[in-house]
Amino acid sequence: MEEDYKSPLRSSDLVENNLIRAVLLGEFPPGSVLPPERDLAAKLGVGRPTLREVMQRLERDGWFTVRKGQHTQVNDFWREGNLNTLVNIVQSSDEVPETFIINLLEVRVALAPAYVKDAVQCCPAKVVAALTEIDELIDAADEFALFDWQLQKKLVNLANNPIYRLILNSFGPIYIQAARRYFIVSENRQLSRRFYQDLLTTAMASDHQGAERVTKEVMEEVLRCYRNQIK
Repeated sequence: MEEDYKSPLRSSDLVENNLIRAVLLGEFPPGSVLPPERDLAAKLGVGRPTLREVMQRLERDGWFTVRKGQHTQVNDFWREGNLNTLVNIVQSSDEVPETFIINLLEVRVALAPAYVKDAVQCCPAKVVAALTEIDELIDAADEFALFDWQLQKKLVNLANNPIYRLILNSFGPIYIQAARRYFIVSENRQLSRRFYQDLLTTAMASDHQGAERVTKEVMEEVLRCYRNQIK
């Protein structure tokens, strides 16, 4: 069953999402200032205590700089943000831009070979176990999207470095969304099926360097295919 990333939002969560959307859509662009607290609270339909709670969270995550007695500055979130900022962007976007997905795929090209190599080096038998069902994998976009997400989570959990896990979890909400688009194309499903088989072969041989190589090759090919698919 697909994981459910949605849960009922508190009023402060709704306000947070609305403010982030306003920044992303250019209503409050980086370098500008927010309206005074009283006016902004009225615009958002909340009390000032709720707005202050939200602003504390968003300042922590790099969206704004709050100075007592001065206007709140809208930051360049790409420069000032952190992993929470990535989660903010994903959760506040009804439709994640294709350019954002491309950027995440570029990051995955760099990260996935490292955590797959680590997983095979540490726990080759568990990597083999994670791949035992590939022959039964149904040739459908939804099935591939869910299987691939679950596989990546298993691999990153087998790696020694927990930072990989935090980064992967940060874009979990859009992983299946993007994977569905990608796996609509039959050739893309076949590419990943070959990768799963190659990874199984390297894991059975405890060949962590081979696992790193085949992962890098397929991640680069996935990125190329996705770019071509959205043209």
